[in-house]
Amino acid sequence: MVLLAQVALFRDMDRDALRLLAFSSERRRLRAGDTLFRKDDISEYSFVVVSGSITLIDDDVATAIVGPGTLIGEMALVSETRRPTTAIAREPTVILRLSRQMFRRTLEEYPATAAHIAAELRQRVLQISDELAEVKKRLIEMGPEETGPKSSKR
Repeated sequence: MVLLAQVALFRDMDRDALRLLAFSSERRRLRAGDTLFRKDDISEYSFVVVSGSITLIDDDVATAIVGPGTLIGEMALVSETRRPTTAIAREPTVILRLSRQMFRRTLEEYPATAAHIAAELRQRVLQISDELAEVKKRLIEMGPEETGPKSSKR
């Protein structure tokens, strides 16, 4: 339960809600090289790294290495989506597997917790929106000759 309380999304959860989520989670052990999930898999669970580390890979390129206290696949808690990356254990790793069904049940039973999490997710969406607006602005400033496909002259 202490580890879940350190995860940003769960930080403001009611203690009883957090306890319910912790007790309903499933602890799994991975060996170095084990695949947790593959890109484009349908997401049913979210994972918290307890110990060890996981490499996130997109198109054969490592995009991140995450360790203890990291929540992987948080969108799986609220919606069925496809995994944007492949996740592979870099070393012997222990993870907690959290189900969407139990997460939803927790939110139903603890409405104050649901409100905190909704506020956190809203903040993240706003932050992503701001970041995308900045990228768009930079692309516009660069102009089409710098961002578009190169034309070949014959």
